[in-house]
Amino acid sequence: MSQDVLTPARISEIHKEAGRRRTFAVISHPDAGKSTLTEALALHAKVIGTAGASSGKANRKETVSDWMQMEKDRGISISSAALQFSYRDTVINLLDTPGHADFSEDTYRVLAAVDCAVMLVDAAKGLETQTMKLFEVCKQRNLPIITVINKWDRPGLDALALMDEITERTGLQPMPLTWAVGISGDFRGVWDLRNDRFARFQRNNAGAQIAITEYFTPEEAAEDQGSNWSDAVDEAGLVIESNLDFDVEAFHGGKATPILFSSAALNFGVKELLDALVDFAPPAAPRPDIDGKPRPVESPFSGFVFKVQAGMNKAHRDHVAFIRVCSGVFERGMVVTQTRTGKSFATKYAQQVFGREREVIDEAYPGDVVGLVNASSLRVGDSLFLENPVEYPAIPLFAPEHFQVARSKDPSKFKQFRRGIEQLEHEGVIQLLRSDLRGDQAPVLAAVGPMQFEVVEDRMAHDFSAPMRLERLPYSLARISTADAMPALANVPGAEVLLRSDGEYLALFNDVWALRRIEKNHPDLTLLPIGTHNPAK
Repeated sequence: MSQDVLTPARISEIHKEAGRRRTFAVISHPDAGKSTLTEALALHAKVIGTAGASSGKANRKETVSDWMQMEKDRGISISSAALQFSYRDTVINLLDTPGHADFSEDTYRVLAAVDCAVMLVDAAKGLETQTMKLFEVCKQRNLPIITVINKWDRPGLDALALMDEITERTGLQPMPLTWAVGISGDFRGVWDLRNDRFARFQRNNAGAQIAITEYFTPEEAAEDQGSNWSDAVDEAGLVIESNLDFDVEAFHGGKATPILFSSAALNFGVKELLDALVDFAPPAAPRPDIDGKPRPVESPFSGFVFKVQAGMNKAHRDHVAFIRVCSGVFERGMVVTQTRTGKSFATKYAQQVFGREREVIDEAYPGDVVGLVNASSLRVGDSLFLENPVEYPAIPLFAPEHFQVARSKDPSKFKQFRRGIEQLEHEGVIQLLRSDLRGDQAPVLAAVGPMQFEVVEDRMAHDFSAPMRLERLPYSLARISTADAMPALANVPGAEVLLRSDGEYLALFNDVWALRRIEKNHPDLTLLPIGTHNPAK
């Protein structure tokens, strides 16, 4: 259907479909169980038959959302995956995020595309460093946060101590939706506060299938569980302070966080999380453009690219740009305009991606994620629109802290080497820096974390058949600068100025002492910190 004139019936349909969408990401410290939770959610929504989690990542079957060979070898998530499935009358769009701190930038891009976040907390470790970093990003973006205390089947911290930590470190008021019955390490089930009943869990097929769940009234639970039940009721009562009403406005306003207890590996407490997402998580709503003006969901189609990924299909060397639909209806085959270049883009090859599984998608609504195949001209942060021009806020780049010079091991494969490096920069795997002095033969790769270099080496060897060697540089600090700094710092020890591929000049320094020395000796130079508030050009 043409979107030139949207009929009242079509507008009503768009509002209905946007209202059915729940688009969220799971954030946590590495090894808190994100990929396992992703699988458990898909299992409960009956998207997959069995979950791969058994007893730890080393023995785990391949997880549906982990597709890169390095992810399977190491048992970590490196690239983010987009999974869509239906539950009740709702469409769930789950954007899995990289678990390792070295891939914070990719996680930040994913958080730009969601409406809500699930903060996964390891019951034994509480709020860890990476969790807090990602919480701060969510706070900047005003994303409502649901907190899930995971791994309650293992020995861990006291439940009330965890609530105190959440309150003190995040400033959010915990609002329990479920409360664990049984101390950590002895997970019997949960008190479902909304329905005032006890859900007793029993593992099924070593956790590979949905847990067997029985429901009891509070009176039956007291008889069945004794002190475990009364302790749970007393503890939860201290947190909710006799106010059993769930405050949705406080949740959406970033003042409170719903609390649920789970063991994703055993599929305990997962259905309760799905129900909370359906009932309380915000649906797709008008998204502000670069000027802060919300674009109504019934406006003609618009969206933005939050991730670019190549090599997902080895047979075709494909290139997929993931877009978040913000308004209107995406229809496969439509010709849209790319805001950055003003050029037209045909969406002939559009797919929905579930890990490695794909299917052609004909329509998508606000909140949905669409994979555009062979979209080599699209970059992370690009806005796309139909009819009414719109530009969504740029997705910032993080400040790199690690720098290495890349060289091709085989000079005869320089073309493949250059093409591979440029492609990985295009995807956002690495930041690419150059200078006339170093030349194209030896570009500088800049990364937030050192594991990004391992991904680059692996991808260059296997995806582009261009093995390379890396040489570490001594720099650990970067600042935004200008072309004037190049000659000024040309012969200064402990400093160098390079041009990033987006046109930004970066001044690199060995350490903070080198930076301070140069700031003192060259007070007129522009040396600005790179923060998440500095948008890429």
